[in-house]
Amino acid sequence: MAMKVLLAGADTDGLGAELEALGADVVRVEGMATRESLAAAGLAEAQTLVLTEMDDASAIPVAKEANPDVRVVTYARDSLPEFARGQTDLAIDPALLAADVVADELVDGQVDDE
Repeated sequence: MAMKVLLAGADTDGLGAELEALGADVVRVEGMATRESLAAAGLAEAQTLVLTEMDDASAIPVAKEANPDVRVVTYARDSLPEFARGQTDLAIDPALLAADVVADELVDGQVDDE
């Protein structure tokens, strides 16, 4: 069964395509990441939520409340707000790790939760 990944925010670095190339089921969250848009995208069944814009950081505690087992990954150049740091499993700057490397690590499960 393919890993289900929700992707919220603009995917300017192509992480979604890299995840799909490795067999992940990527569902793009429409509009802002809110309780409603995350639920509509299938948060309850998702293994991973990737945020690419820190404007959506308020969705992190919402996602963890709705699905405590979801792994939250930020893949953004902006800093993660302080309030969301404790609930974020992994924060990656695209300038430091390319999308293909991140996708490979996420799909192969090589990235451990902090």
